[in-house]
Amino acid sequence: MSVAIQGLNKSFGSNRVLSDVNISIERGELFSIVGPSGSGKTTLLRIVAGLETQDSGHVSIDGKVVDSVPPNRRNVGMVFQNYALYPNKTVAENIASPLLVKGVRREQAFAEVEELAKRLGIEEVLDRLPGQISGGQQQRVALARALIKKPDVFLLDEPLSNLDAQLRFNARKFVRQLQRDLGITTIYVTHDQSEALSISDRIAVMSRGRVMQVGSPRELYEAPQNEFVASFIGSPPLNLMDARGGLPFKLPVSFNGSCSKVGIRPEAIRLGEGEDSAEVTLVEYSGSEAVVYIRVGGLELRALSFGKQSHRVGETIRFQVQEGGVYLFDEQGQLLQPRK
Repeated sequence: MSVAIQGLNKSFGSNRVLSDVNISIERGELFSIVGPSGSGKTTLLRIVAGLETQDSGHVSIDGKVVDSVPPNRRNVGMVFQNYALYPNKTVAENIASPLLVKGVRREQAFAEVEELAKRLGIEEVLDRLPGQISGGQQQRVALARALIKKPDVFLLDEPLSNLDAQLRFNARKFVRQLQRDLGITTIYVTHDQSEALSISDRIAVMSRGRVMQVGSPRELYEAPQNEFVASFIGSPPLNLMDARGGLPFKLPVSFNGSCSKVGIRPEAIRLGEGEDSAEVTLVEYSGSEAVVYIRVGGLELRALSFGKQSHRVGETIRFQVQEGGVYLFDEQGQLLQPRK
């Protein structure tokens, strides 16, 4: 099912949470919504689910406006950040609960639970309580409970935030594969931009209740429309500096007085090449690459070093900036020169 969000506005008292949000999500798409805390991501998801009511604007599912349709009739499945499992019910009872509430016979409901549990790899824990299984298993139980009623739209609110780093890495692969297998339209909320980049068909980047840009992971990274998107998307983060007084090193692009800030991707800074020089102030080693901090003319920049290159704190190193990762922004933070 497709989902259309049109002109959505929402306030809690004097606090404006959503401002003129417009998003179209295609049938079968895994669409992520990312942004820092307080950007309105979860509120937007809850409005789509029918758990919150917007002040104005509309939500449509498969072309039908559902503003007045209660949550239990929208046929959406939602996984909450804390999973919200019943602690005194077994895993099987947790998964079966949406079917039992709808009046499905117990025998049929638990037959469907067993089938879905096998697909999600949790068939061996069906008789246990949530407190007796791992965090990764709890996450799959929450997914199963949302999927058991065969929803038209699948809503995930920070579903991996309670998992450790290794489990999170494995779980996001599992979620993406499950979504592809089911072909279900999915809206995925997360503050982790690297998580969104790795699993999404398209992403909406939000800030202070507004949609800053919508695009594919590659589009957002390579062609950000503004300073916020450029800074939020990418790891290590963008080097962002004031350009009004000039820069103490050469750039491969020129800019005029309308340029307020310059952003440089760390991988666009080539170490050991060029005519400019800088001092190495910190090296963060992470295996196949290292983040190297260099200081030049009072500015500290992040650069990426790949392979077997070795750098020492305190050494002086040559560097140059490549054109592909340079962005120019005006005083309002809008992009002046798109990436070529």
